[in-house]
Amino acid sequence: MAEMSESKRLYKIGEVCRIADVQPYVLRYWETEFAALAPNKSGGGQRLYTQREIDLILRIKQLLYSEGFTIAGAKKKLDTEIAGGTEVPAATTPSSVSPAPSKAAQPPADDPARKALHRVKKELAAILELLAR
Repeated sequence: MAEMSESKRLYKIGEVCRIADVQPYVLRYWETEFAALAPNKSGGGQRLYTQREIDLILRIKQLLYSEGFTIAGAKKKLDTEIAGGTEVPAATTPSSVSPAPSKAAQPPADDPARKALHRVKKELAAILELLAR
């Protein structure tokens, strides 16, 4: 019986922010961009997230921050995963979700240009966060 109640547990936005390590405004923005992310609201308007939604948030974060997808690209990837029934928590590796692209299509991970691009993306994200404050 404890398993059932744990799987039905609802999380408030502050709890989800701590779990996912993102700010509330980021979650609210993602809700506007990702149709699959639609938490219920309590009578007082408080967002209430299920474990499935937390898993989805973690996957969105992985796609955007770790894998370097744009919002549009992450939407397409998630739509494909959901339609294919392969929606997974962020803890899994991308290769377990879909076949890896050919080696010729992607530069090696240690490619200097790829590293520089990743560093620039991180710096731009930091600047956007500062401007949002």
